[in-house]
Amino acid sequence: MSAPSVTMPEADIRWSLPARGPAGMYCLIAAEAAIFTIFVVAYIFYIGKSVSGPQPHDVLRVPVFLTICLLSSSLTIHFAIKLLSKGRVISFALWWLLTVTLGAVFLAGTVREWRHLIHDEGLTIQTNLFGTTYYSLVGLHAFHVTVGLLALVTVLIFTLLGNVRREHTQRAEVLSMYWHFVDVVWVVVFIVVYVVGR
Repeated sequence: MSAPSVTMPEADIRWSLPARGPAGMYCLIAAEAAIFTIFVVAYIFYIGKSVSGPQPHDVLRVPVFLTICLLSSSLTIHFAIKLLSKGRVISFALWWLLTVTLGAVFLAGTVREWRHLIHDEGLTIQTNLFGTTYYSLVGLHAFHVTVGLLALVTVLIFTLLGNVRREHTQRAEVLSMYWHFVDVVWVVVFIVVYVVGR
């Protein structure tokens, strides 16, 4: 007589794909980080190699106020997401609007700085190596801020039209990941251009 077979319980292993939104944003951030790394390395490599002026220490002003505005916008968007997750849509809209305002102030300050450098200091992208690498790096960041602001404004419009609710928290959070990335990149740009580069 054969011994009865013993059936072992199957392990309850469940595996699911990660959410598409965060996964896609992580991939985008990784690709963008690689691009920024190339521009940062190029800027560092060419520091002090311009044979003609102006040089960074001659024309650059440290944008402390603008930096505070942009970094503060990471806090305001964080608070906005928390409020949306609690269903407080009106409060979310106010904090989201504050985020947009801070980002717009930063971008306007960048435009003002460029106007000063071009018209008052004579520094263009063709002036020297400093001008080329400066406008390339800071311009790349300004482009990303612009894209982020357009996305934030779009969400704000949808919110004012009553189309954003608590169940949209994850989508707003994915967008906030991009905005946090833009802020982190600015910290690197600020250190490289306005601290190390001067």
